[in-house]
Amino acid sequence: MSRQPRASGYFRTGYAQDLKLVQTRAERASLALLGAVLLAFPFLASPFLLDLANQVFLASIGALALMLLTGYAGQISLGHAGLMAAGAFTVGILFRETQAPFWITLPAAAAVGAVLGVVFGLPSLRLRGLYLAVSTLALHFLVVYLGGEYEAKRGFSTGILIDPPVLAGMAITSGHAWYGILGTAAVATLLLCLNLLRSGTGRAWAAVRANETVAAALGIGVAGHKLLAFVISSALTALAGALFAYHRGFVSVEAFSLFLSIQYVAMIIIGGMGSLLGAILGAVFVTLFPYGIEVALRALPGAQRYAGTLFAVNYAAFGFVMILFLVLEPLGLVGIWRRVQTYFLLWPFKHRPLAGRRR
Repeated sequence: MSRQPRASGYFRTGYAQDLKLVQTRAERASLALLGAVLLAFPFLASPFLLDLANQVFLASIGALALMLLTGYAGQISLGHAGLMAAGAFTVGILFRETQAPFWITLPAAAAVGAVLGVVFGLPSLRLRGLYLAVSTLALHFLVVYLGGEYEAKRGFSTGILIDPPVLAGMAITSGHAWYGILGTAAVATLLLCLNLLRSGTGRAWAAVRANETVAAALGIGVAGHKLLAFVISSALTALAGALFAYHRGFVSVEAFSLFLSIQYVAMIIIGGMGSLLGAILGAVFVTLFPYGIEVALRALPGAQRYAGTLFAVNYAAFGFVMILFLVLEPLGLVGIWRRVQTYFLLWPFKHRPLAGRRR
């Protein structure tokens, strides 16, 4: 009896195979191992490491949102910090003025982000490249200005204090509880992005990014899909800002500087443009990078002499790393990962040059 050949997982023979999120046994095993590590981590990690993991989850939500807009839809934005500030201040204002619970403030923050996405997405219909980036930069300054005015007029000189959210009659204050909430939010955002990109909307974004004229000739509504990318990305970013406000317990304009927008742009560049995995890897790298620099400086002889220069060293090292990735590794961390993955998939076989070609 002849046996059917087993599918390798890399060559698809139907649309159903192509639509599967997990396609090979190796992927299923890897995801199961990753899930086990993530579930065990909060029981083994110190409070400091647990807080770092929560920061990574928050950064991952924002990075995934920006990757949808820039990496897939091809729309440049420097207003990411402003959108996070909008979500955070929505939570702060609603809590201080109406004592609204989190199940009202979180949807309200996403709605505010969506509205801002429409308003500041409209210039994308006429502007491109650097001009679009400058127009989105106005969003950052506008939101920060309005937030600062609210703080000044209400007398919140040190920021808006927010009580912990209450779930099932218990206030969420511990790092373990936040690990579960933020980890669940990050996974949900990733699944949402994956399914969006596998839909007709995601394919339309890819066509718009490649060539708007050709996309329009194929019957794709370029203007509508551009606005939709801004709306979805802005809503997710504002939601990340709202979660940030609850996690930190306060909102202040100082937390949403222009450098934060640059950090998120760096996440998708260093991680790898046009890849959700790249957004997550970039979020991990950029979030942990300052702490790595601090550890490296403390390991140097006479570490006390460098204590006052830590902030400047972090800035300089961050810029240097960005330049290195742009020049030497434009595909980012995901490009390195794919080369490593390909090496082990092909090992012990090697590519040999074709006959007649120079070695």
